[in-house]
Amino acid sequence: MSHQTSQPKRSHEPVFWGLFGAGGMLTAFLTPVMILITGILIPLGIIDSDALSYERVHGFATSWYGAAILLVLIALPLWHTLHRIFHGLHDIGVHRGRDWQQVICYGFAFAVSVFCFTLLIQML
Repeated sequence: MSHQTSQPKRSHEPVFWGLFGAGGMLTAFLTPVMILITGILIPLGIIDSDALSYERVHGFATSWYGAAILLVLIALPLWHTLHRIFHGLHDIGVHRGRDWQQVICYGFAFAVSVFCFTLLIQML
């Protein structure tokens, strides 16, 4: 006689919530800093505008660590945004096509992340 126990259904949600949380934390910490640097300190002349010159930014982006940092800075906030949009649709009462909403939101985040990764690799 075999005894079967029912296993709880596995979910992929923890992965998306993890990406959501990481992207939200990154956005919350870095957005005010970027506003401070690009919107206040550089225009006031406190930081030299050459710090963000094309040559310096290009040099950073074409290094392996710079490309990795840029990928994280682009992909995680994107995953955060699209996860928020997906759950926001449910909150405003859009319940039809929930599977398609999930495919579109997470598929778009994945596609743009892969696209950015590909571009950054080509720049190296």
